[in-house]
Amino acid sequence: MTALPAGGRVLITGGTGSFGRTMVRRLLDGDVAEVRVLSRDEAKQDTMRREIGDDRVRYHVGDVRDLRSVLLASRGVDHVFHAAALKQVPSCEFFPLEAVRTNILGSANVVEAAEANEVSSVVLLSTDKAVCPVNAMGLSKALMEKVAQAHARNHPDSRTVVSCVRYGNVMYSRGSVIPLFIEQVKAGRAPTVTDPAMTRFLMSLDDSVELVEHAFQRARSGDVFIRKAPACTIGDLAEAVCQLFEVPAKLEVIGLRHGEKQHETLATREELTRAEDFGDFFRVPMDTRDLNYALYVSEGKLREAPVADFTSANAPRLAVPEIVELLKTLPEVRAELALRDPVLAC
Repeated sequence: MTALPAGGRVLITGGTGSFGRTMVRRLLDGDVAEVRVLSRDEAKQDTMRREIGDDRVRYHVGDVRDLRSVLLASRGVDHVFHAAALKQVPSCEFFPLEAVRTNILGSANVVEAAEANEVSSVVLLSTDKAVCPVNAMGLSKALMEKVAQAHARNHPDSRTVVSCVRYGNVMYSRGSVIPLFIEQVKAGRAPTVTDPAMTRFLMSLDDSVELVEHAFQRARSGDVFIRKAPACTIGDLAEAVCQLFEVPAKLEVIGLRHGEKQHETLATREELTRAEDFGDFFRVPMDTRDLNYALYVSEGKLREAPVADFTSANAPRLAVPEIVELLKTLPEVRAELALRDPVLAC
């Protein structure tokens, strides 16, 4: 990771998750001095320790809900990537206060600890569900973004740059639908879809890591970086999985789950009005107005707004053959295909 200075020390909260493991390996490919993994799950840490086998990785058992845990883990660290979160939409619907404690208050602890330890930069991982949120998980992530921006407003001279990245569904990450579809197909069952016309963004873990690296290189406090991504319908995604495993594309429609949206939004038209376009990314600077609005009422400058939000309904749409080719790029899918027939994995 060329953006990090030689010998840098990095903390990844939730480092045993899908993003964390990918980021740890990416960092170790460079000249990082130390990577610290903070998480609650000692069993996952033990598995990760044996899989990676690199002395530069240090494991801290703790919880972002506990400020002292984060203060100790971030002492002497240069950079923090905050990935710890409750991510399951239905779970957060049934236990919304748990989402508040982890996704909002836990994120505030990460920012506070980074400020206290004079960490250079903090990147917090957000989600498309934080935009126009309709579920507890999205609401908690939206407030996490506000926590980051409030820090930037209230500490303009801080040495700690706090920014957010926002992206859509990461393929084959924990809780994603692709492993479920594959499990169902392998068991001879029809994939269960909530609504075949429902749309979702598609992004690989490597894409998410590149977004974080992009934010690290260019962030100013309060920025939100957004990765542009193609989308597909859930029905087409299930059909693509069926094609890969050469089974009939017969789907079982089960209806929307708790808190689900028909389409996801990565950026609102209001955000796009002030966004900078970096090709594959948007940078959305925070609204820097203070509580004195009179100045902006009398001297504000109007800008022409985009006509629509950037959603999974109007993003570039992948057809089934394109989804099939995209799925073949995922190591986990290739491994599943290899178990079935080594020729199909090629």
